[in-house]
Amino acid sequence: MPQPPGENGKYRVPSALWAAAQRLLDSVYAQSGAAAWNVSRERFVAALERSVCKRFAEGGLTTQQRLEEYLQTLYAEDLALACGCMEGTEQAWEYFVREYQSYLRASAGSITKGSHAGADAQELADSLFAELFGIVDGKRGERSLFRYFHGRSSLKTWLRTILAQRHVDCIRMSRRWTSLEGGNGEEKKSLPTERIGNPVLDPHRERYVSRFVAALESSLTALPRNDWQRLELYYSRQLTLAEIGKKLGEHESSVSRSLERLRRELRGSIETLLKAPPPLSEAEIMLCFQYAAEDAPIDFRTLFPSKEAGRPGAGRKETS
Repeated sequence: MPQPPGENGKYRVPSALWAAAQRLLDSVYAQSGAAAWNVSRERFVAALERSVCKRFAEGGLTTQQRLEEYLQTLYAEDLALACGCMEGTEQAWEYFVREYQSYLRASAGSITKGSHAGADAQELADSLFAELFGIVDGKRGERSLFRYFHGRSSLKTWLRTILAQRHVDCIRMSRRWTSLEGGNGEEKKSLPTERIGNPVLDPHRERYVSRFVAALESSLTALPRNDWQRLELYYSRQLTLAEIGKKLGEHESSVSRSLERLRRELRGSIETLLKAPPPLSEAEIMLCFQYAAEDAPIDFRTLFPSKEAGRPGAGRKETS
């Protein structure tokens, strides 16, 4: 079904679906605590709409149920805090610094394989604050990195991903400069200054997503038939837990536990494959998962063909 275009050809949520969701939007706004950060309902709902547009830019938003299910999966409290920080609310920034500064430094220490109190870790973590605050040329502007946070993951996961990308980019930049030096250590030529760390401009994003999808396909191929079917019903046919349970003769709580187990096992399998030659670093693997989640590039119709004959691993016996 064609998606309605908005300004400049960008995706826009169908007005009928959005209008019908107003009561849920009221509920999400109230539960988010956005009012505590002086974020109006209008500004918060605009952030929710941007999140929906980002998620369904390639299509798929055809029913009210899908819209409501998506809104209910968002980290609304984290999105509200990001909105408050983006608007420069003092209370929001005080809370963010108090709750997240130590986390950022600890994460940076893990990513750089050093102590959170080390100079490299602190520099990596603290360098993020200026761009989160929207500092451009020493002045606060409207370019805060928070505008890229859509609430689809937790704020901590999103921040850790940005740190990972910064670290990877810095390593690449260091290697580029090293390759430009002559044998006597003198610089061969200079390059224009390049801004590092913008999470939407990573030129390697497509390669990471491609590696992730290939690893996912390989992991799905190795699944027993029943596990593959659970994933196919949930992700491809988008059935509810109760509907899946009815088809499989299981209680919906059992279906939920099975899906959670499968997600853990798939993540472990994917990480193992991403570490295989040519291996990716821990930071790069983190980017693979986050980029795949943000872009929703996976075509489940391809991963889960409608005909059983096309199933990955079809014909293989169920393992106990």
